[in-house]
Amino acid sequence: MALTLEQYALDYLDTRGLPWPTMPKVEAPKAKPSLAHLPVRAVLYTVYGTLVAIPAGELQFEAQLDFVTDAAFEKTATEFKMWPAMPRKPGAPSAHLKEMFKKAYDALRFSGSGGEKLPEIPAERIWDEIVKKLIAREYKVDAAQYGPPAEFAKKIAYFYHASIQGTGCYPGAADTLKLLADRGIQQGLLADGQCFTPAQLLRGLRVQDAGFDLNAVLPGPLRLISADCKARKPSGTIFQAAVTALAARGIAPSETLHVGSHLTRDIAPAKKLGMKTALYAGDKASLVAAGEQLRDPALRPDVLLTELTQLLDVIS
Repeated sequence: MALTLEQYALDYLDTRGLPWPTMPKVEAPKAKPSLAHLPVRAVLYTVYGTLVAIPAGELQFEAQLDFVTDAAFEKTATEFKMWPAMPRKPGAPSAHLKEMFKKAYDALRFSGSGGEKLPEIPAERIWDEIVKKLIAREYKVDAAQYGPPAEFAKKIAYFYHASIQGTGCYPGAADTLKLLADRGIQQGLLADGQCFTPAQLLRGLRVQDAGFDLNAVLPGPLRLISADCKARKPSGTIFQAAVTALAARGIAPSETLHVGSHLTRDIAPAKKLGMKTALYAGDKASLVAAGEQLRDPALRPDVLLTELTQLLDVIS
């Protein structure tokens, strides 16, 4: 039976001792916590920059340094044995893979978005287009290991992105999530991310707690990810999807706390829908909040966190 994305990431790749970029060093901004008791039944988190530390504070399609991106394409082409199906042109095969990636990315970026003003590009669709072109050149997919081409593309997307940006969970993430679950608080994700984002999150959580059960703490129906919703924050599409998912569990926006690190992407749209809000100010790389913005009632969060464990004091 083919590996699931989670099995591929955690049970297969992580047992091979491959070199990966490390979690970025977290530099705390100058901020003081501002806490208050919030009576809520559910918490929805942004992932990158709030639960998961990542370079530049958010997921990117290319590394900040060109040589890291180039190395990632070479590493990806080698891992998935793409060389024999690559075009026979002057230059390194990795350069051709990079060109194929850019063409597929641009084609998706400029295709119709169905009226969505902030469309999200699913990373696996980029790789699916590349795999289709390689298959036309007699490339073979190991379906027994990776599944059909569409599932294979998700695993390539995970591998490539893990090669350009190191990730890891902020201190206290696993304990905070588990303790809130023990209190009966419903928890989920309301975040910009990709098909592999839950796997990256789980990988980081299991560094802190080897037995962490993502499905038990953050159930699938409450994981609202931009790639699935085809819309990035602060689009109303992804926020309305969250409201609908909460309503299915009998939870109103006013009974929900949204935790994020970006005032205009996370806090403002959540407040507009009537949610309680918490600004996570624990990482200078991801925090987007100017002093004058914090004084704006439309942007000002209900609480300001400098550590994730402070949520345990806010939700008691």
